Amino acid sequence: MTKPLPPGEFYQRDRRWHPPALSQDYKTSVTRSPQFPLISLENTASEITGPVFGHNDINASDNDLLSNFAQPGQSPIGERIIVHGRVLDENARPVPNTLVEIWQANASGRYRHKKDTYLGALDPNFGGCGRTLTDENGCYHFRTVKPGAYPWRNWVNDWRPAHIHVSVFGSGFAQRLITQLYFEGDPLIARCPIVNTIPDPEAVEMLVARLDMNATIPLDTIAYRFDIVLRGRRSTMFENRLEGN
Repeated sequence: MTKPLPPGEFYQRDRRWHPPALSQDYKTSVTRSPQFPLISLENTASEITGPVFGHNDINASDNDLLSNFAQPGQSPIGERIIVHGRVLDENARPVPNTLVEIWQANASGRYRHKKDTYLGALDPNFGGCGRTLTDENGCYHFRTVKPGAYPWRNWVNDWRPAHIHVSVFGSGFAQRLITQLYFEGDPLIARCPIVNTIPDPEAVEMLVARLDMNATIPLDTIAYRFDIVLRGRRSTMFENRLEGN
């Protein structure tokens, strides 16, 4: 009988694809970027083997931001949308049972966070957070409202394009990746200093969710498709792994 092999370490990051951690035009990166040379740490067995999220950790309405914070009979204000797609590995194979989390501003461009002081109004029926597990084909979907653009204190007149933050957990907690999705046709994408830290225009395009009329529900919600590729030359850019995932 062949003795089973111990679990291997996670793949090394591809440092050629992602933008540098420090960008002078993205002011926050000055304080967030590493100040000392990076060191390598070996993955421990507990990091590689678990724990993992399961279906018992997810409520049925967790992926429905139109209802998971709303009062009974109420709904958040804004353009109702579906965001859906697949989580894929570098060989386009589906990644099942993966936790996908999102958080976002409401339709007026304001987050439900005590430090958000933007003039946009809070929506009493919108919390701005959701999560779900991918199915056996790597598919996920959320119902939500399209977030608004908002100004931020970078330079004098910088605005963030409408975007949704996306977190993906792999088979272990140490594999968490975070990125942002933008929306097709938004003129603020090309003007955003954060987006412009990405040197390859093709990588920027992979962060743009595409209008998907086939998944749109008439008289209800507009759909956007956003596939997440975890690794390789066509990998989605993850902001907490700027040097590569």
